[in-house]
Amino acid sequence: MARQIADAPARSEARWAACGLAVTHKAAGLYPFPDADHDVWYSANRTALADGFATESLDGAPVAPLMGAYTAADVGTLRLRTLPNFGSHASCDHAVTTRLTPAGPRLTRVSVWWLVNETAEAGRDYTLERLLPFWQLTSEQDWEICARQQRGVDSLAYQPGPLSPTKEYNVDNFLRWYGQTLAGKTAD
Repeated sequence: MARQIADAPARSEARWAACGLAVTHKAAGLYPFPDADHDVWYSANRTALADGFATESLDGAPVAPLMGAYTAADVGTLRLRTLPNFGSHASCDHAVTTRLTPAGPRLTRVSVWWLVNETAEAGRDYTLERLLPFWQLTSEQDWEICARQQRGVDSLAYQPGPLSPTKEYNVDNFLRWYGQTLAGKTAD
């Protein structure tokens, strides 16, 4: 299994190159983001999907017609993030965008949009029952983690500690970027 996981990116990169898609970030994990030292507040990276998965659906099968100029389904997923509150995952057949907007000291408004090919017709080319579940499931799990984290921070027993350099590097990068932005310091 470990070998299959290790081989997946190379196979995907070869297929993507044939489609004219370049891979520029080859390190494992998410692209380090943001980069406070260079005032980079966005990130974009293409990620391989598990073997047998063409899209981010519960079973990996496409849930809508191909979008844009794609001629093949196996293009992985394109992940876009901007600070402080927007992200998007785009597969071959649909994209999901999420915007988080502060609505109070401990309240966040979440807006999620599903996008499909502009010519796709609901009920004929896609159904909400196939399109929505993957991202409903993962988003709701993430929101529950955030709610539990906030309850922990609100606890009288809470004591802040250091961030993990291997698991929370993007949180550390965000905090540094945010602090520098508030202080009005930007890179040259």
